[in-house]
Amino acid sequence: MFTTRPTLQGTHGMASSTHWLASAAAMAVLEDDGNAFDAAVAAGFVLHVVEPHLNGPAGEVPIIFAPAGRDPVVLCGQGPAPAGATVEHYRDLGLELVPGTGPLAAAVPGAFDAWLLLLRDHGTKELADVLDRAIGYAENGHPAVECIGRTVRTVQDLFRAEWPGSAELYLPGGRPPAPGALLRNPALARTWRRVLAEATGPSREARIDAARRVWREGFIAEELAAAAAESTMDSSGERHAGTLTGEDLARFSATYEEPARHDWNGWTVCKAGLWSQGPVLLQQLALLPDSLDLGTADYLHTLVEGTKLAMADREAWYGDGTDVTVAELLDPDYNARRRALIGDRASHELRPGSPGGRTPRLSAHVQRVQDGPLDLVAPAGAGEPTVARDGETRGDTCHLDVVDRWGNMIAATPSGGWLHSNPVIGELGFPLGTRLQMAWLEPGLPNSLAPGRRPRTTLTPSLALRGGEAVLAFGTPGGDQQDQWSTHFFLSVALREPVRGGWDLQGAIDAPNWHTESFPGSFYPRAMRPGSVTVESRIGYSAIADLRRRGHDVTVGEPWSEGRLSAVARDPETGVLSAAANPRGMQGYAAGR
Repeated sequence: MFTTRPTLQGTHGMASSTHWLASAAAMAVLEDDGNAFDAAVAAGFVLHVVEPHLNGPAGEVPIIFAPAGRDPVVLCGQGPAPAGATVEHYRDLGLELVPGTGPLAAAVPGAFDAWLLLLRDHGTKELADVLDRAIGYAENGHPAVECIGRTVRTVQDLFRAEWPGSAELYLPGGRPPAPGALLRNPALARTWRRVLAEATGPSREARIDAARRVWREGFIAEELAAAAAESTMDSSGERHAGTLTGEDLARFSATYEEPARHDWNGWTVCKAGLWSQGPVLLQQLALLPDSLDLGTADYLHTLVEGTKLAMADREAWYGDGTDVTVAELLDPDYNARRRALIGDRASHELRPGSPGGRTPRLSAHVQRVQDGPLDLVAPAGAGEPTVARDGETRGDTCHLDVVDRWGNMIAATPSGGWLHSNPVIGELGFPLGTRLQMAWLEPGLPNSLAPGRRPRTTLTPSLALRGGEAVLAFGTPGGDQQDQWSTHFFLSVALREPVRGGWDLQGAIDAPNWHTESFPGSFYPRAMRPGSVTVESRIGYSAIADLRRRGHDVTVGEPWSEGRLSAVARDPETGVLSAAANPRGMQGYAAGR
């Protein structure tokens, strides 16, 4: 099969991510005898610098990893709603949805603490060793990728009129950064240098914990809380102050959790829990029939319809306040009943199930969106992956995977804190995040806004096992598309013939992909396109015609427009490591030897 690049193979270490500089940073740490967790932290901080339109230090990151010879673990870097973030407060402001931008949408930042907890407990390097490359790129500059300038161009009027700190950083010379122009962030470099200077202690672990305290209780916490208290123009068209305080920041710590799991055809796939959309991938696998003919129109139809059912369950049952368990959603009898709903015709309805006999309840907003009023139906292609054509700001996401020669493996999906989510805090060099926009302003739902509750996130890294050993780490940006693109990738790996004795990671990434928006979006304004499916034109005329015959509302996209996956793998029998990265967008890259 033709692929854009080879699947890399080696024995020392492999890294793959959505930006070549992050992959190179991870590889440099591996070459310096760091392990996969050291390398991932270094890459994560580089992503904050080189993909500021996709993530930032005040964003969030779910991480799933497996130390060599041990069980997988989820590290939750998703911060909760602040103590003052109540439904009543937002309703009193006249809001029906949490705004998509501004301090009202800011959850407690979680990424920094999660990266440092990982480094402390599972890495080997000093914080200074893994921060040095990010500091270098912030201080000396990095060549701006095209999407940074494109994103800034969309919001430049807002920056000039309302967010002067953002304009100062992202409109150098009064213009958006040109592709390849050196983009510097000296304030961020100073922030990290000050953290290192203040993070003292008698041991590596003590110094890392001291850096965590600087974030939670020191100068960074003071600046974040002050920024949240500023009345700021947001996507509601009005100025609002946020609810985040120093007390909220001081209370937060990232946490370790057991992953959700599902066994399928000799694989065990592991995801974050129901505070994320991760179990959607597991439900999609549980809904599959016994036989699959990879790439056919019937295969595509089956996957799309299964996605709709899993996403409908997400809307009804996922969230930090749910009383449903993953085991109930993956119960064979439950999935047999759900599978029977997949017919020959495309469904245009949102059909959540009734796990444990419960009656599903959807938000009033979802009920309105199902009826399809024009102002709530998304244009084709809208969603987290782009800044919408009408200028409305939506963020995106990064991803990274690393495996080392000892067998340590990790997948992480950093996001939030986008350059267009909130004004840049001048003293820090980065803005607050906006993850609270995913919570509903309606009490009694699993994903209702509530103090201390994590907003349900779309961020969803994946880890797969064979024979109890971690063999595959993968993931993608893309908001609601993440577990659609990832499911197709995983099945393409699992159902394809081996290449050079290993899984065809690059072939699976390059394979034509698709997504549906036949459910309410996770991002403001929470739109929906019933019956829709967007496919890459490379899927072929015959498959497109067959999908339309079955009643799908098909949008034919550009030939290389769906999915931005990266992946690493390890063969436990030979120790051979593999990696591949997405060619779409000319940005993702893998490295290894």
